[in-house]
Amino acid sequence: MQVQLSGQHIEITPALRERVESHTSRFQRLFENITTLSVVLSVDAEKRAEGSLLCTGKKLHAEATNPDMYAAIDDMMTKLSEQLRKHKEKLTDHHNQEVRNARAAV
Repeated sequence: MQVQLSGQHIEITPALRERVESHTSRFQRLFENITTLSVVLSVDAEKRAEGSLLCTGKKLHAEATNPDMYAAIDDMMTKLSEQLRKHKEKLTDHHNQEVRNARAAV
């Protein structure tokens, strides 16, 4: 997975980069087919974290604002992981194969 981290009106410190990269392992555990994670951190009136995740034909997007940048990153990553979990659930076949074969044989 490729991680792109950029900042608007803020310098990306090693601590911020480490905080974002620490959450990427959670995404890789949830879903294997993630190609890109793009994160934009910005400081205007409030601190804001915005992220998009590209995986198997679907682009997931989340943003969070918080007075603390680390909390904003955590909130945004939590939102992205919930969206990824829902996307994976939609892709999973929940029908029992044995029941499907029994119905086809009748």
